[in-house]
Amino acid sequence: MPDLLLELFSEEIPARMQAQAADTLRKLVTDALVNRGLLYEGAKAFVTPRRLALAVHGLPGKQADQREEKKGPRVGAPEQALAGFLKSAGLASIDQAKIQSDPKKGDFYIAVVEKKGRPTAEVIAEVIPEVIRTFPWPKSMRWGTGSLRWVRPLHSILCTFGAEGDEPEVVTFEVEGITASNITRGHRFLAPAPFTVKRLDDWMAKLEAAKVVADRDRRKDIILNDAKDLALAAGLELVEDDGLLDEVCGLVEWPVVLMGAFEERFLDIPDEVIRATIRANQKCFVLKDPKTGRLANRFILISNLVATDGGAAIVAGNERVIRARLSDAKFFWDTDRANGLESRMPKFDHITFHEKLGTQAARIARIANLATIIAPQVGADPVLAEEAALIAKADLLTEVVGEFPELQGLMGRYYAQGEGMAAEVAAACEEHYKPQGPGDRTPTAPVSIAVALADKIDTLVGFWAIDEKPTGSKDPYALRRAALGVIRIILENGLRLKLSSLFADLAERLELPEVKGEFRYRTPGAATEEAADLLSFFADRLKVYLRENGARFDLVDAVFALPGQDDLFELVLRMKALARFLESEDGKTLLAGYRRAASILRIEEKKDGKAFKGPTSAALLKEEAEEKLAAAIDDVKEHLAKTIAAEDFEGAMTALSDLRAPVDAFFEAVTVNAEDAALRENRLKLLDEIRTATRAIADFDRIEG
Repeated sequence: MPDLLLELFSEEIPARMQAQAADTLRKLVTDALVNRGLLYEGAKAFVTPRRLALAVHGLPGKQADQREEKKGPRVGAPEQALAGFLKSAGLASIDQAKIQSDPKKGDFYIAVVEKKGRPTAEVIAEVIPEVIRTFPWPKSMRWGTGSLRWVRPLHSILCTFGAEGDEPEVVTFEVEGITASNITRGHRFLAPAPFTVKRLDDWMAKLEAAKVVADRDRRKDIILNDAKDLALAAGLELVEDDGLLDEVCGLVEWPVVLMGAFEERFLDIPDEVIRATIRANQKCFVLKDPKTGRLANRFILISNLVATDGGAAIVAGNERVIRARLSDAKFFWDTDRANGLESRMPKFDHITFHEKLGTQAARIARIANLATIIAPQVGADPVLAEEAALIAKADLLTEVVGEFPELQGLMGRYYAQGEGMAAEVAAACEEHYKPQGPGDRTPTAPVSIAVALADKIDTLVGFWAIDEKPTGSKDPYALRRAALGVIRIILENGLRLKLSSLFADLAERLELPEVKGEFRYRTPGAATEEAADLLSFFADRLKVYLRENGARFDLVDAVFALPGQDDLFELVLRMKALARFLESEDGKTLLAGYRRAASILRIEEKKDGKAFKGPTSAALLKEEAEEKLAAAIDDVKEHLAKTIAAEDFEGAMTALSDLRAPVDAFFEAVTVNAEDAALRENRLKLLDEIRTATRAIADFDRIEG
């Protein structure tokens, strides 16, 4: 079956856009072909800095013929209706239509419309220009006198279609003066002359000969393997960097791996600073000495040229730039250490955290105060927690972090260690930002935990106080990430914190600054409302987190619905025990019995216009089954109170399972809606006792399935 080859040749496409552009081209073209009835066997997109290409395999030579029956008006319908039918069906006269009989509706006209399939090449010539003109680049430009917008000036379009063994045809179309052909070019400097190609294998082979590796994954493999080999030959190890590998792969069409060096004196700088400097400024990889575990004074660069001098001039040029950048980094490092962290703290008085929340200095003071409150609850020394909280943000004002913001926290740890601060304080300087994403680790050291929680909770309470909550997909202050960070820290460390009191206490003491000459007053009770709303937000985040980890979010709802549920670790323990119980036969049967009781109560309460609340009257328990159920409920309540107080949730579920048999027996033997009104009310109260007993564990009304 025929194959399609498409190449869009342009000036350099930014590396960050290439992978997405290839996926987008494949999807847009294949979707358009399928929508036109052209199914295919496979498709693969290619991208280099100067070309975006697509190969679609196993296309048919033409669209399938279509036969459609179009129903028309009844026989004898007015002329106007017949004329409209003839026009829509493309018939010259009504004699060309067939008559079909319907036993109920009578005779009516049918037009058989046959549509011949178009050649695939003709459809491609229609599809590709539309894709090019509407291609969704994140940023695009217009050049010359045309109206086409493309990421960079588009120079040529290659488009061929044909079966293997045949001479493929050039699919002819034109976009803004650029006519599709079978001509492309190789490497800008190593093989710039134009040449013709036929199909995919021919295109790839000729590009390879013209110093272009078209397959992005193959370029990455070449870079990675050659870099590892070069490092190994020098007795070193490559520090792998997937993000950098993706980027440099998008900068070269013919990767050539070279090694450079810098002076050993720069190794006094922390490894992370050296790596950030070399990575950010020259897109080079760093190497590690396996004997010391630290960086070596070598780096790997990726050239796009096969130089006649073996790359010596290229290496020398990169070494000059890296030497200058490392000199700057060393100056920043030495300056920061000479001045110390404490000297920077007064500057926070003049830096605004948020217009409505005051300065960074005020925020740091709040975090320090909250950290001392949290510290005893997480096993941390309050003095060290306060010291760490007061100094943790100081590295934001250092020269190194100013140059490389991604090193915030880490540099704080280095500076704190250099100044002889306690190890716990130095660690908290780095770890209080964690976790910063789903793949990031959570802090485990008590002081780091206290400061990390204080930092995130202060952020959340503050933005709730000024009503700057996330809405829809908008979350400019990363409040969802902050809440998820709190959740992960609590659950992964098994912490027992009462979040409501922390939220309310901090919200109550929050002093909002004067804004544009006006003081902002908060209404009485606002702190309590904000704390409750924030806890509800945490419930939603917890559901998302647990669902991503395979848990049932309805069980989170069921447990969170009970009053006073703000201990997240206890809540998850309770939820897991409940999930296991509901998977058992006892759990499934009791849930069915509960639902039956709850359904009857809802109906009767609505009918009577009042709620039926226990306790029941022992004198009105007439049947043996209701007596046994009442006794079982009393026993279960007693056991539940003891097991829940001891946080023995497995024991609580065992106690709850004792209700299964009495509930089943009750519904089999007892008529709830007895004719005697007093008896009926007592039995309805007994059903409420079932509801009350189960709510010691969770709100069973919220359990699905």
